Amino acid sequence: MSWARNKMCRSRTALTSWLILLVQLSCLEAVPISMDKTKIEDTEPKAEEAPASVDTGLHYDRYLREVIDFLEKDQHFREKLHNTDMEDIKQGKLAKELDFVSHHVRTKLDELKRQEVSRLRTLIKAKQDLEGGNDIAVDHQALLKQFEYLNHMNPHTFEVEDLDRLIRSATNDLENFDKERHEEFKKYEMLKEHDRQEHLKTLDEEERKKEEEHYDDMKKKHADHPKVNHPGSQTQLKEVWEEADGLDPEDFDPKTFFKLHDSNGDGYFDEQELEALFTKELEKIYDPTNEEDDMVEMEEERLRMREHVMNEVDSNKDRLVSLDEFLVATKKKEFLEPDSWETLEQNQAYTDEEMREFEEHLVQQEEDLNQKAVDLQKQRQELEKQQEQLNAQKVELQQAVEHMERLKTLKVEPPPEVHIEGNAIPEVHGYENALPPGHRATSKEHQSPPQEPLEPLQAHPEGADQNQGQHGLPQTRHHLPPGHQEIHRDPNSP
Repeated sequence: MSWARNKMCRSRTALTSWLILLVQLSCLEAVPISMDKTKIEDTEPKAEEAPASVDTGLHYDRYLREVIDFLEKDQHFREKLHNTDMEDIKQGKLAKELDFVSHHVRTKLDELKRQEVSRLRTLIKAKQDLEGGNDIAVDHQALLKQFEYLNHMNPHTFEVEDLDRLIRSATNDLENFDKERHEEFKKYEMLKEHDRQEHLKTLDEEERKKEEEHYDDMKKKHADHPKVNHPGSQTQLKEVWEEADGLDPEDFDPKTFFKLHDSNGDGYFDEQELEALFTKELEKIYDPTNEEDDMVEMEEERLRMREHVMNEVDSNKDRLVSLDEFLVATKKKEFLEPDSWETLEQNQAYTDEEMREFEEHLVQQEEDLNQKAVDLQKQRQELEKQQEQLNAQKVELQQAVEHMERLKTLKVEPPPEVHIEGNAIPEVHGYENALPPGHRATSKEHQSPPQEPLEPLQAHPEGADQNQGQHGLPQTRHHLPPGHQEIHRDPNSP
């Protein structure tokens, strides 16, 4: 966690350093021009390497760093940055110089902005899908207003307003970063206490008493540590001078101390370099091997110390401490005769009212989650019911298909065609089975009494009636199939 904390601090400092990168050079001692150019060339690679290794924690970190990279490649913009102080940068004067950068850089900035707008739109659509609003039209222009670091009304080109917005937003967001961290730590402490109280409720009286005694013992052990020096005071810095640097405290020299601990040699103490000065003090209070010491609290203590020194020493509020600012601070009474430093255990991170509101919020969250669970259960039951209905319909459909298949197998094929030559009459087999649909063959018991045979047609040759009987043809009108009529012929017809 300490590594991650240092990495985050380094990233915030890197962005601030970019805004005053060339301004810093003017504060150094005068050197020959050729050496100054060498100094600039040595500094540029550091600015280019930073984005690959650190992260500011801002949701537009990548966009911010890519814009910085391309602007630093333009010679005109670098020169203007060199002659612009921090206050003018914050007021947007530097952004106006965007109109004079090279066409190549402007083209790349346009492309970066289009990519960023596309990314934001994708995020908005993804968020809408997660919230179940797939059928709702998205007003991207309205939603993009929440992203103040770019001009959403012009999603195609990177203009002066975009650079101004980016500088202002990054400066404001980074300045509020510490405040947000304090709020997160406060929630962490309240949740830790809430969980402890909830755990006590699960214990019987004897176990609860033992747990409370153990908790009090841990608090006493944590508070039993050497005196912590006031951060940034002469006493505290002399201790670093002696124990970390191995020098005689009687020979303490503020200017020499500054140069010893300006690890990157840029003439400034950044946040990371300042926090490194407090390591000895923090080791007096926290040990990662001790049960009673919370490393999250250690990082919060480190942040408190760094903020205190910045507020006391950083006169121009650029989040950096110059050598001049440091030397001026060493002459103040607060440096020579500091007050005692109150650690976290002496300053509770939250009030009783804040704890009460936090617990009410947790109760409301739990109720909301329970309600969502009930709603999800109802939805599940409804889906299961629908699934059962679908399964029943599937079974019915399958049964219908099987029934149709059975009917197909039972269907009788039509009789084969027989070629008739001359007056020969084809023999018909299975007359009863060949009845049209809807007709039933009459059984022998229910057949009508035999009718008198018709007089044979004179035109027929002898033996025609006999042939008809032999071929099973109907000999009476009652035996004609439905839809057939007997043909009466004229005896005189051929």
